[in-house]
Amino acid sequence: MFDLWKENNILDAKINRILFFRGKMKIKTLQFGIKTKGHNDILDITSEVQSLVIRSGIREGSALVFVPGSTAGITTIEFEPGLLKDYPEFMEKIVSSNISYEHDNTWHDGNGYAHIRAALQGASFIVPFSNSNLLLGTWQQIILVDFDNKSRNRNIIVQISGE
Repeated sequence: MFDLWKENNILDAKINRILFFRGKMKIKTLQFGIKTKGHNDILDITSEVQSLVIRSGIREGSALVFVPGSTAGITTIEFEPGLLKDYPEFMEKIVSSNISYEHDNTWHDGNGYAHIRAALQGASFIVPFSNSNLLLGTWQQIILVDFDNKSRNRNIIVQISGE
């Protein structure tokens, strides 16, 4: 048992030394606003995220893209007409907007389904970048999906970390 602990401490020391000599890591938190239509509105936000990565001055690292709120989410897809139709239809099949939710009984806002869809999709996504360029696939874009039942002004937070 002692040997295992000793080995792990040596490994931790090596990792810390590598990180220390490599340079100082920076973290910058930037944001932008975007107007949505609600009702499964899907918006390509790739260019906005890419612009913030360049603006940060950080060349190597990762960008965490986050939407505050509980009725919208961030992910990646191929931003093309077929998927823009398929994705909302899929969400409707797994989380119907045509049934009653306890949330609606509490708040009387009719968007219980939007909260569940957003929870399934997730509020954030991490994208690596190199030479200040997002390392996305050819057909991969970062999207914001607003599941709410009304239009919203959304704030997107992009936390950029690296060197």
